Amino acid sequence: MADITEVEYIWKNGEMIPWAEATTHVLSHSLHYGSGVFEGIRCYQNPETKKSYVFRLRDHMERLHRSCKIALIDLPYTVDELCDATVELIRKNNLPSCYIRPLVYRGYGVMGVDPTGASTDVAIAAWPWDSYLGADALEHGVSVGVSSWRQRSNNAIPPSMKSTASYMNSILAKLEAKEHGYAEAIMLNEAGLVCEGTGENLFTVRDGILSTPPLSDGLLEGITRDTILCLADDLEIPAIEESLTRSDLYIADEVFMTGSAAELTPIGSVDGRVVGNPGEITRLLQDRFFAVVYGNIDEYSEWLTEI
Repeated sequence: MADITEVEYIWKNGEMIPWAEATTHVLSHSLHYGSGVFEGIRCYQNPETKKSYVFRLRDHMERLHRSCKIALIDLPYTVDELCDATVELIRKNNLPSCYIRPLVYRGYGVMGVDPTGASTDVAIAAWPWDSYLGADALEHGVSVGVSSWRQRSNNAIPPSMKSTASYMNSILAKLEAKEHGYAEAIMLNEAGLVCEGTGENLFTVRDGILSTPPLSDGLLEGITRDTILCLADDLEIPAIEESLTRSDLYIADEVFMTGSAAELTPIGSVDGRVVGNPGEITRLLQDRFFAVVYGNIDEYSEWLTEI
């Protein structure tokens, strides 16, 4: 984890404003009721060419629009406008690499569960952010524990909506994991099946076969998750979507988690049971992933937005 590093500008409601002026009223609706949606995106600088690329920018902004549709939030900017604003923001802040956080939230104007009449505010922030789970996580993996907190069901807060409200569950699981000495938590769904981490999708490897829970088990439709499935197909690694139990994690040859923040982070142990070192397939996919985001493989260039 890392504190936010301040930069010069944030894009808000169509304008570039100074970082310190990107404020909101304490009575904003989303602050009280979690009625916002967001994205997490990364921009990478190729260490050799020094060119910078935002990874799957359009896919993220399209998912943001889908989240707004589910949440009944009228997003007043098109996907193209949000993509252009992101590129402009990164350039204006002179960021060679960064983490990007688009946020759509209901602002000041009404109080109560009914948000009708509240304004809609849209912001995009970007700042330097290294490895989400620590400097050694990508290389050596992390220890995780299965949380006592269950992930929300499909008919509670829809998992396909990346909402601010959803992450109270993640906060509770994360704090519990830290208290137990783990770097991250894994949450089960209400049926007791493996769902996801506090902000990551999950994969296992057993006997050379890559497995990940299906979306129907209540997980976010992760863009990095989709990336890994595409890369596995290209590398001819057998991959399936199937429901997983807690025991499947314990007996896997390899386990790893994916997400825009976590990238592809190996898991070294689950509930104290060693599951990888990390393993061969994890390393193969991790190397391929970073080759793609750095712009070293031409066939994936459509996923990259050059800054």
